[in-house]
Amino acid sequence: MALARARAVAVLGVEGHLVEVEADLADGLPRLTLIGLPDTALHESRDRIRAAVVNSGHKWPDRRITLGLFPATLPKAGSGFDLAMAVAVLSAAAVVPPESLLRRVFIGELALDGRVRAVRGVLPAVLKAAAAGVDRVVVPAANAAEAALVPGARVEPAIDLAGVLSVLRGEAAAPEVTAPPPTAPTPAEVPGLDLADVAGQTRGRLAVEVAAAGGHHLFMQGPPGSGKTMLADRLPGLLPMLDTDASLEVTAVHSVAGLLPSNAPLVTRPPYRSPHHSATPAALIGSGSAVIRPGLASQAHRGILFLDEAPEFNRQSLDALRQPLESGTIEVARARATARFPARFQLVLAANPCPCAKARGPRGTGCECPSLVRRRYLARLSGPLLDRIDIQVALSAPSRAELRADVGRSATSTQVATRVAGARERAGARLAGTPWRVNAEVPGPALRRLWPLPTKVTAVAERAFDAGLLTARGLDRVHRLAWTFADLAGRPSPGPEQFGAALDLRLPGWAA
Repeated sequence: MALARARAVAVLGVEGHLVEVEADLADGLPRLTLIGLPDTALHESRDRIRAAVVNSGHKWPDRRITLGLFPATLPKAGSGFDLAMAVAVLSAAAVVPPESLLRRVFIGELALDGRVRAVRGVLPAVLKAAAAGVDRVVVPAANAAEAALVPGARVEPAIDLAGVLSVLRGEAAAPEVTAPPPTAPTPAEVPGLDLADVAGQTRGRLAVEVAAAGGHHLFMQGPPGSGKTMLADRLPGLLPMLDTDASLEVTAVHSVAGLLPSNAPLVTRPPYRSPHHSATPAALIGSGSAVIRPGLASQAHRGILFLDEAPEFNRQSLDALRQPLESGTIEVARARATARFPARFQLVLAANPCPCAKARGPRGTGCECPSLVRRRYLARLSGPLLDRIDIQVALSAPSRAELRADVGRSATSTQVATRVAGARERAGARLAGTPWRVNAEVPGPALRRLWPLPTKVTAVAERAFDAGLLTARGLDRVHRLAWTFADLAGRPSPGPEQFGAALDLRLPGWAA
């Protein structure tokens, strides 16, 4: 009997799990048995690795082969185990020395001619291997730059199986890839999209600036042409570039989703997702049975999820976002496994005031929707969902005078991004040593306990709460907004003016 072991990584959600691949060669009728909760793609790997070995110039062992993937209780899915299984079989057949496998983890899919193809989820897999103290990681050459992002990882890019075997036998030097030097975070300007283009919407520009500075969720209601979509599209250009930790988090999600371009493996800009209103709950939250993929909410982690024409979305799709808005994570449960994805995104909603989308007022085109129809239309956005939205503003179509007045006077995205960066720097200094990065993430009880404010400062918000205009959650949102206004103003703490401005963005038009 001949036995050899190699190591691979199974990715569940965005978490890697080390898998030991054992190959046992015994006397008997030639066949290959695969055990250890493999999925369909793994069962098909039996034919792939056999053809790859033969086409790489080696003889396939004519013996009874048993391949075990352990721990046996962990579901394994995908084709990323091909390379580990192939080298384990050849090591058991004495083609490569067993000790050369002990220091390495093998990740990659094998083509029939022996080429090593790229796979998804390489970054979280290498993160797990590095955390487990693995010396070297063998990955497809197309994934090498992505794998090299992991600090301390020694990455060996693999072009084909023959090249990997040559390195394992000591016939060739192992190539290595080094990570690019880190760059300093700067404002993530979006070419061609400038906030100054949105004319006549002073209130709307203020709302997106505050949302960017504090990481707040935003709901904009107004007729067509009021600039809702333009404001949302320019919000990513106000956000700072992702820091190293956030970049790795976002890149890991995009790696599992298969969205990473080969020429730019590290995601440094806050992601922006704007799905069509026909998106299902599975598309937003995540889907899959054997292989669970992250949905649009997770793909927008540390970025923006924009739902235009929000009342047109399925109500189940909208309400599915309520839990991740609070927790910042999404758990997708299936019969065989449960996957957890990060989902700390900024939700931006835009809605017309009624189904006909015609404005009322002096310049309106004559909306004739009854009040009952208008209420039912906006009622598609449930109260519990809207209660989680920090900023809620009503926009009106700008007049000709307002459009002319803003020409050449509106702040550009670069100017606003500079103010946002300063506010985030002040918030970051205050939140240092806590698990929170921006004001919108701080729980209400912690905000009041760690940074208490006198009653004379919070009186305006408390009166709105006593009048029933704010829920307890809404009161916490006003506190967070007030701290963001203080950060933008360079104040050490908010005063009555900041609370009044925060309440105005939460309850527009309410007079205290």
